[in-house]
Amino acid sequence: MDRRQFLLALAATAPALTLGGKVFAAPASSPRFLLVFLRGGYDANNLLVPYSSDFYYESRATIALARPTAGDPKSVRALDATWGLAPAVAQSMGPLWDQRQLAFVPFAGTDDLSRSHFETQDNIESGESGDARDYGSGFMGRLSSVLRGIPPIAFTDALPLSFRGAGDVPNISLKGDSKAVFDDRQSKILAGMYQGTPLQAAATDGLQLRQQVAQDLQSEMVAASRGAVNARGFAQQGQRMATLMRDRYRLGFVDVGGWDTHVNQGGADGQLANNLDNLGQGLAAFAEGLGEAEWNNTVVVVVSEFGRTFRENGNKGTDHGHGTTYWVLGGKVRGGRIAGQQVAVNAQNLLQNRDYPVLNNYRDVLGGMLRRMYALSDAELARVFPGAKPRDMQLV
Repeated sequence: MDRRQFLLALAATAPALTLGGKVFAAPASSPRFLLVFLRGGYDANNLLVPYSSDFYYESRATIALARPTAGDPKSVRALDATWGLAPAVAQSMGPLWDQRQLAFVPFAGTDDLSRSHFETQDNIESGESGDARDYGSGFMGRLSSVLRGIPPIAFTDALPLSFRGAGDVPNISLKGDSKAVFDDRQSKILAGMYQGTPLQAAATDGLQLRQQVAQDLQSEMVAASRGAVNARGFAQQGQRMATLMRDRYRLGFVDVGGWDTHVNQGGADGQLANNLDNLGQGLAAFAEGLGEAEWNNTVVVVVSEFGRTFRENGNKGTDHGHGTTYWVLGGKVRGGRIAGQQVAVNAQNLLQNRDYPVLNNYRDVLGGMLRRMYALSDAELARVFPGAKPRDMQLV
């Protein structure tokens, strides 16, 4: 490694050097919570499909998914008399549904009507209500501060707004090479540069974290291969996250992009179906990687900033919408059901004649779950979601 490469690698390591705490093991009995953020506003209408609605098929001439049909692998799987599951996730998520370890909450989202990716993402991550948001902290950061001693981690390139205000939270990107940035000799040289400075502890902890993460991921990849080809993309990330969260971390955040499907979205096949397949495989890999005992102590919630227009557009895609569908997964989740307030899917019930309305506010939904998971007091919950009205859907 020449001087330029060394300096570039040093710059890439900078976020990890801000860590103030040691690499720690999580309390064995504490619940595990992972938030999966689908950035771009995914089309929930082609994930949890209202197949009993004629209006759905009238609105989506080219991208609608076929009603449940025996022997047709491209038709939806009926979950009840109203809703069906997209075939793209039938193999990965179907077994969890059958075991009642998966639930869906349609008509979910925020009160933000800007339909702006950035504004709505920030609003969700901040966890604050109304227009008086200062974005000085995020709800995951405040949750971490309330719980204390429950180790957090973000599987992102940079620390997300969700964890802002929590102090030193490690963020590890799992997109790139899993090998350590520095070898042992380079790590000793770098640590020596900070010897006797105020950054000595942070530099040592940051290097230790990166070396341990690299070692964990390399070991996991070798063990999981066993001569077979690993699933790509998020499926591989799911196994890696499980490796880290199984023993060490209890609060996690990961974001997945590529959901802004304005053009050629596709139906049973195409870009949305491919993304859903990738996501489903990743979630299934995460559950499998944790093992049964730890999966039973885990809750995963999948959210997105908003849904998409109910009607397809002229480019065989969908535009920015409002209400969406959340996923709730876990070994002890009371799943196998469609939860929350709902309305019939028809033109009369659309918001502004274009979107799903939001009937299940995300702060209330998450607030109710987190209170049950961590036995939060009213005062503690008010710190996490100020002004929220937690709804206990008895999902956890």
